[in-house]
Amino acid sequence: MASSTARTAAGPARPMRADARRNYERLLTEARAVFAQYGTDGSLEEIARRSGVGIGTLYRHFPNRQSIMCAVFQEALAALLERSRELAAAEQPCTALVEWLRAIITHASEYRGLSRALMSASHDRGSALSSCSEPLHAAGERLLVRAQLSGSVRADVSIADLMQLTNAIALAAEQDPKDEELADRLLTLTLRGLRADGAADGA
Repeated sequence: MASSTARTAAGPARPMRADARRNYERLLTEARAVFAQYGTDGSLEEIARRSGVGIGTLYRHFPNRQSIMCAVFQEALAALLERSRELAAAEQPCTALVEWLRAIITHASEYRGLSRALMSASHDRGSALSSCSEPLHAAGERLLVRAQLSGSVRADVSIADLMQLTNAIALAAEQDPKDEELADRLLTLTLRGLRADGAADGA
């Protein structure tokens, strides 16, 4: 269920009145449906219409498209962060990193247009989506550093590069949905460039 507080990039959560909470939850429910049907470029007016509220109410809760996208993806974000914590104890750091990257690609492929939006947010710290992407970067960096310290991943690889690559792979797969193996093939090619010479840790 959606949170009963308003979350914004500008400040901490604040309690909502019961009617505002109902509107917030309806907007999130319909946003998920519209984004699933039309992609993240889906009409905000359609989200408001389906929710039974005016567009002004939508903008009071979500001042722009990026803020409602970030709210929609909070559940997936929490799952990805939890998975990163589990993988942090894996015996093979490189394998753990690869599994994390696959999870990111799956997440970015969930809604058409999400991968492009995440790529843009990585260059715009003022974007509401940065509050989603920054925790992912931090979680991924911990896995990357662990893999680098094990000697299985090159020292000159950065998490920013990896996040851009995974979003680019998700975007490529989005453009060719009939090829169900494309994302895995592209990730495999990417991994060949990550590996340190002589690394024994499996991918």
